[in-house]
Amino acid sequence: MTIEQIKGNIINLHNELPIGVKLVAVSKFHPIEALLAAYDGGQRLFGESRAQEIGQKHSLMPSDVQWHFIGHLQSNKVRQIVPYVSLIHSIDSEKLLRCVDAEARRIGRIVDVLLQLHVAKETTKYGLTIDECRALVDNGVTDELKNVRICGVMGMATNTEDEAEIGREFHEIRSTFDVLKDTHFRKVDCFDTVSMGMSEDYHIAVAEGTTMVRIGTTIFGEREY
Repeated sequence: MTIEQIKGNIINLHNELPIGVKLVAVSKFHPIEALLAAYDGGQRLFGESRAQEIGQKHSLMPSDVQWHFIGHLQSNKVRQIVPYVSLIHSIDSEKLLRCVDAEARRIGRIVDVLLQLHVAKETTKYGLTIDECRALVDNGVTDELKNVRICGVMGMATNTEDEAEIGREFHEIRSTFDVLKDTHFRKVDCFDTVSMGMSEDYHIAVAEGTTMVRIGTTIFGEREY
């Protein structure tokens, strides 16, 4: 993918996505030159999944870039990313949530996070079940932590060509967000994000009410490992 193609892909996606749907450019494994091309196309939100990579790229990109951590996050990597991230998409346990809160408190930050839901059929994917998510909220954990802000939910659909199944799973994620918004987070203005949809299924996610899509291949082409 050339520099001009990447820039054009960003511009096309910004024009295509409905108002209210934010684009996270999944830049993991891609070189700085590719990120700068996306930046020149108007992109400011970038998604990374490795702690070391986000730290390295942070120092090389313009200061108005917002870094999202979108991969599976281990507790022992939290300290490395907390100084840089504007949003963590992948909170999949109470332990991890408390760890992010502790690290954010240590450096005097408030970090925005999403609760990751597991609705896909693959057992290899991470996330809270719907019941685990509701329990985490209902038991008061999210209220007692002062250095994290719960801003919504994230989820991935099953890797399948069955678009009806993908739509059902995205609908379940959006419905869970709506229930949480109408109950526990009714007066929480920052609880406004549904992160779902990637290169192969973001059109379905948009139809099911996503507010944030995470797109990599459509922008940058295949990853360079």
